[in-house]
Amino acid sequence: MSLFVCLDCGGSKTSAVICDASGTVKGRALGGPSNFAYLGVDAFTTAIHQAVSDALKTCVSPPSVDPVPLPPSKPLFAAAWLGVSGADSKAVVDSISHAMSKLLDIPEGKRLIVANDAHLLAAPLQVHDDVFSAVTCIAGTGSIVISFTQDPITGELKEMGRTGGWGWILGDQGGGFHAGREAVRQIITRADVASVEGPLDIPPEKNTLEKMVLKEFGLPETDVYELLAAVHLPDPVQGAIFAPGTPGYAHYAREKRLSRLAPLVFKAAFEDGDPLALNVLDVTSKELVDQISLMSRPGALRRVDPGQSVLCFGGSLVGVAKYRDLVLGKLAERGIVFKRWEFVDDAAAVGARGLA
Repeated sequence: MSLFVCLDCGGSKTSAVICDASGTVKGRALGGPSNFAYLGVDAFTTAIHQAVSDALKTCVSPPSVDPVPLPPSKPLFAAAWLGVSGADSKAVVDSISHAMSKLLDIPEGKRLIVANDAHLLAAPLQVHDDVFSAVTCIAGTGSIVISFTQDPITGELKEMGRTGGWGWILGDQGGGFHAGREAVRQIITRADVASVEGPLDIPPEKNTLEKMVLKEFGLPETDVYELLAAVHLPDPVQGAIFAPGTPGYAHYAREKRLSRLAPLVFKAAFEDGDPLALNVLDVTSKELVDQISLMSRPGALRRVDPGQSVLCFGGSLVGVAKYRDLVLGKLAERGIVFKRWEFVDDAAAVGARGLA
C-alpha cells in the first residue's frame, strides 16, 4: 500500500493524517505538543512516533487496538510532509529529516518534506487560479506569518518573506501566550493605577476577566499582586512529585500558565463584554496585523500584492470568528484588503491530499 502522511506539529498538539494515492483519508490521530524548539529531537521523535502509530491503527476497519511499530517492517509511506513549529533553520530541518527518515523508512530527499508549519496553510494558493501569492498567518499558542508565491510551471511554493515564530520568550505576538500575558499585564497595571489614584469603580459584571484569572490560579480576589509570584514560579522539574496542597499552576511550565488563560480572555471579551478583555484582544490583534502588514509594505523587495493574494489563517485563536474579524477589520483600516481569505482548520488533511 502506498500511503501519504502529513503531520501538523504545533505547540499544543500534533495532528497526523494518512491518505491513499487517490487522496482519500484512511487514518488520522491527534497527539501531544510537538514544537521542535521546545522539545528537541528525541522528545519530538517520540511525539511523532505516537501520532503516526495511532493514525495507522485507524487505517483498518475496525481500528486496531495494537500499537503499530515504527519504523515499519516493510515500506508503507510513499511520501511524508511535516509542518513543524520551531523548524526555522536548515540545521533544524536537517536534524528532523534525519530522524524522520529512520522513523518512517523514507529516504531523505524530495519524498520527505520538512518545513515550518505555516507552509501547510499555503495550500489554497494551489487551488485558486485568480491569486498569485499567499500570506499564511498562524495564531494558536504562538504565531508566525509567511508569504509565498507559486512556480507557474511546477506549482512549487516559494517562500518570500516571514516574521514571527520566535517563541514565547521573544515573540508570539497575537497568539495564545500573548493573550494570556497581556491579560495579566493589564490586570496588574490596573492595580498599579489604583494604588496611586484610589480604588477603581468597576461594576462586577464588567470585571469578569480579573476574577476568572485569579480563580484559574487559585488566588483570592483581594490581592492581584499574588499573580506575580504565581507566574514567575520556576518551571516544574520533569518527573517531580508534588506535595499535597501544591497549587495547580505549579504543575505547568510558565509559558503554559499564561497561554492557558487565552480561552478565559475570549470568553470574558466576546460573551461577557468585559472592557479589559476586549482591550487585551485589541492589543494582541493589532500586533498580529503589524506582522501581516509587513508582507505588503509598499516598496519592499519581496512585497506581495494583497489584491492578488489569499490570506490563509490557521490556529485556534484565528479560528474564532470574532477575533479573525478584529484582524481583518484592522487590516481594512490600513487599506490592506486581500482578494481572498480562508481559515484552514485541518492543515494536516490538506497537506496529505496535496502529497497524494
